Amino acid sequence: MPIYNAPLKNVDPKETRRYAGLANADFNEQAIVDACNEMTYIAEPRGSWEIYDYDNEQGIVLASPLFKIQGSKILKHLSHSKKVVLLAVTIGGNVENFIAKTFHNGNYSQGMLLDAAATTAVEQTADSLEKNIDAFTRPLGYKRIWRFSPGYGDWDINCQPQMLRLSNAAMIGIHHTDSMMLDPRKSVTAIIGLVPEMDPFSPQKPSCATCQQKNCHSRVKKK
Repeated sequence: MPIYNAPLKNVDPKETRRYAGLANADFNEQAIVDACNEMTYIAEPRGSWEIYDYDNEQGIVLASPLFKIQGSKILKHLSHSKKVVLLAVTIGGNVENFIAKTFHNGNYSQGMLLDAAATTAVEQTADSLEKNIDAFTRPLGYKRIWRFSPGYGDWDINCQPQMLRLSNAAMIGIHHTDSMMLDPRKSVTAIIGLVPEMDPFSPQKPSCATCQQKNCHSRVKKK
């Protein structure tokens, strides 16, 4: 599939506040907005993706070579999928360099907010790419379920080499380190299950209400 050069017209301050661990804190709102605005200038959003047939009984992406999915939660998530999309998105290495320079200069609060804004930006880029994929999958008679990334649940990040290869991530400059972290750091890989339109299956999307990580700094408390 062609490279997706996603426009980033804005970065959501509310999500940035949450990623910064400030969801329920009294903090300078203008500082958050300023970090979001700055991120729209320095981020370089790009995405790549590919569709594959999927054997949901064996948990195998029918690529060459075959890609065996490991993990009970991801297998359950894809249990009704007939095809899958493997995607990768990044907002570029320039962002990381800018954030590191901000911290180096002693602007710790700004650096924290920029880092959170960058996380928001890469998630928004993935959201935007998903919507773009709909134009290709709906005519085939499929609906997409929410994306699932390595590291979530019991899906081990050791699958990153396969994820990067099958999503053509090298074309947009994403690689992995020896510890299976993505480089540039503000990048994401994910798999999206494609379920036949007539299938009522719709897995519950994760939220703070259902997440078991009670001490997560991004958790939104109930009012």
